[in-house]
Amino acid sequence: MDGVLADVESSWVYVHKTFGVNNDHSLRAYLRGEISDLEFIRRDIKLWKDKEPEVNANKIRNILSEIPLMPGASETLRSLRQDGYRTAIVSAGIDILADMITEMNSIDIHLANGMVTDRLGRLTGEGVLRVRLADKGDAVDQVGRRLGASKQETTSVGNSRYDISMFDRSQMGIAFCPADKVVREKAGAVVDRKDLREILKFIQ
Repeated sequence: MDGVLADVESSWVYVHKTFGVNNDHSLRAYLRGEISDLEFIRRDIKLWKDKEPEVNANKIRNILSEIPLMPGASETLRSLRQDGYRTAIVSAGIDILADMITEMNSIDIHLANGMVTDRLGRLTGEGVLRVRLADKGDAVDQVGRRLGASKQETTSVGNSRYDISMFDRSQMGIAFCPADKVVREKAGAVVDRKDLREILKFIQ
């Protein structure tokens, strides 16, 4: 989702910037294997609650609603639907944004990470883990089972090294505006132009 369907590096980082915080310390700890994915999410939420203890899901939704879609995203999804393809979001980004993009574009299914709220919609500080950043491949397999699609029937699109595990579980992996040379090297196809419609030539 982030960097492919949504024109933003990271939905989590986008919210951090709105609150004037950063998660660099947690990211380094995660990459060193010192904290789990769920703890990484908890620490991100804590940054927001430290700034605004009563922060609620509506506040996060309003922030995320400002993120633009990637150029060509809606047209690409519409074209794929018309040609009989089913579409899915697999993302370690925020599920609120995935919900919005799914609803706007009639995406079949999505898996993304989130946050627990109380009965008033306030963030409790607990996270919801559905997609591991370092192993999105498991989520691709899960989506494939739910949609009845085999590896040979699956194409994944990503932009960073964290997406390589998706490519490994797909017949085709497309690197879209790759953020690093590692994902570029592991992809079966590469798109350098910032227009998602460019991926259609490799799918159709």
